[in-house]
Amino acid sequence: MEKEIYAATGRRKTAVARVRLIPGSGEAKINGKPAGEYFSVKAIMNSMFLPLKATDTEGKFDILVNVVGGGFSSQADAVKHGIARALLLFDETLRGTLKKEGFLTRDARKKERKKYGLHRARKARQYRKR
Repeated sequence: MEKEIYAATGRRKTAVARVRLIPGSGEAKINGKPAGEYFSVKAIMNSMFLPLKATDTEGKFDILVNVVGGGFSSQADAVKHGIARALLLFDETLRGTLKKEGFLTRDARKKERKKYGLHRARKARQYRKR
């Protein structure tokens, strides 16, 4: 008997995470490494698994993730978004809980592009009167 695989994509800034939830013991691997080894900061790693805690499915799934782009923080948010979307494929009745906590909303904020004549996106040159 083949196990059911729930696959989803999560995004944040320029980070894209492809998440697969497989019923199992609760082991998490990110880009082939254990989650604790890939994300060395505990707070970032714990924020990733918030959708599982909110829906009481912690330890029920093995999590396999491929994540590219962005920094560690946005990668963790992309993984969190992917896990939430994969949980919906597992059980549609979890939508209310996940939506209330804000896990299904894709955070669309990205870095604004630099404009010509400016130092950054909005920072202008210093005004000099004399």
